[in-house]
Amino acid sequence: MTASLFHMIPGGARPVAPYSHAVEADGWVFLTGQIPNHPEDDARPFPPAIEDQTRRVMDNLAIVLEGVGLGLGHVVAARVFLTHFEEDYERMNDVYLSYFPPDRLPARTCIGVTTLARNARIEIDFIARRPD
Repeated sequence: MTASLFHMIPGGARPVAPYSHAVEADGWVFLTGQIPNHPEDDARPFPPAIEDQTRRVMDNLAIVLEGVGLGLGHVVAARVFLTHFEEDYERMNDVYLSYFPPDRLPARTCIGVTTLARNARIEIDFIARRPD
């Protein structure tokens, strides 16, 4: 096993807790869950609509992937956390689907939770794999 790499990505969203944007071990890249905070202005309020929050989260994750030399095509698994599950699930899915080809969807878990950091409605994390 090679030594783990701990990545903080320039231009990535400012962490809201003590974590690395991504940790890499043996070709696996584990991306910390992202909320819809804006990388250029952490004080900017979250957009109210789940569609906009989902786009911001997916874009934040894409920034981290790009920062480690990967893209959405390298994502093998995702976890989605929603605070308003029944209200937001379908609309979140519509946006989420727009980021992946229909024949290359990552494995995924989606759960309802009571609260998320900074009162976000959504958080998503990824596991990606470097090509051999």
